[in-house]
Order: sequence, then structure tokens, then C-alpha cells
Amino acid sequence: MTVALAGLGTLLGQYGYLAVTVLVLLEDFGVPAPGETVLILASIAAHQGRLDILAVAGLAFVAAVAGDNIGFAIGHFGGRPLLTRYGRYILLTPRRLERAERFMARHGGKVVVVARFVEGLRQANGLLAGATGMHWRRFLVFNAIGAAAWVAVWSTLGYVLGAHLTSVEHLVTRYELYLLGAAGLAVAGFVTWRIVRARRHRGMPVRDAEPR
Repeated sequence: MTVALAGLGTLLGQYGYLAVTVLVLLEDFGVPAPGETVLILASIAAHQGRLDILAVAGLAFVAAVAGDNIGFAIGHFGGRPLLTRYGRYILLTPRRLERAERFMARHGGKVVVVARFVEGLRQANGLLAGATGMHWRRFLVFNAIGAAAWVAVWSTLGYVLGAHLTSVEHLVTRYELYLLGAAGLAVAGFVTWRIVRARRHRGMPVRDAEPR
């Protein structure tokens, strides 16, 4: 994680606003790119005087809206067969696609706004809206609202973190082992839950038979 952040920091130092624009744009039409992370790092850099926070937020908003609209066009013209065939590359399995389609049909525009803050849905948001037949103008309005809220939250957080970066780094370093342990327990719990759920779904007993 530290190496990845260092690499992003180097990329941001070399390309500045262009890095923010390109990475946010790519992430928002389904390409696995650290758009959210680079927005936060750029906002921290803005607090340090290396970038302008209004320019960072403005470019991120434009890139986010444009990226989702590219995704919408891909979903609209490619349709469901495209998502069924290639969705696995953005972790959109057929089962998840069916659930997402039902959820999108039930809640419509609200999903477009909320999905902006959900990892996975943020990348597939436009693709799903286009593939499920949502009207483009309706999508455009809710997408712009979601993008504005998303940019406002993360750019503000990054800018505020910039003022307390030393304290944050100290806390992370001090409690790194505890955080890694908690993350490990969370992953183990999640894997156990998925195994139990899969067995119940197949009608298999969760516990082994008692010894005779």
C-alpha cells in the first residue's frame, strides 16, 4: 500500500492536474484506476501549496461526469450482452449484474447518486444505467449531483488531512500492526461467512457430522 501511494505521489508530482483528470476519467467508465485516491492526494498537495484546490475539484468533477457518460454510452450501445461477457473484469459477475439491474430499476436516479460512494458500483455506474435503459438526461442530472457530492467530500477530506498529515502518519505508524491485525480478522470473518453461506445455499450441512 505504501509503495502504491508513493508511486501515485510521484505520478502526481510529475503530471499534476493531468494525472487527476485522466485517472478519475478512467475509473469512472470501468477501468481499474485509483481515481479516488489520486483526488485525495491532490487535495493534500493543494493544502501544501503545490496545486490549486479549486482546479483539482473542478477537473475531478468534469472528469467524473465525462467518465460516467462514456460508461453510459458503452452500456447503452453494447447492452446487457456486453456486460455479461466482460463484466467479470470489473468484478461484475452475472449474479451481481442481475441484482444491480433490479436495484437500478427499483430506485433509478437515487442509485446513480449513492453509487458514486460505493467501490465497484462507482466504476460500473454508467455502464449499468446505459445497459438497463435509463434515459440519458435523467442519468446526466443525477450523475452530476453524485459527482459534485463525491468531489466535495473527498477533496475537502484531503485538504483537511493536509493540515494534519504529520499527526495522521504518526498514528498510522504507531498502530499499523493493530490495523493489519484487524484487517486480517475482518478478511477471515468475511471468508468464513461466504463459505457458510455457500454451503447453506447448496443445502450442505455447515457442521460435520458428530462422531459415532
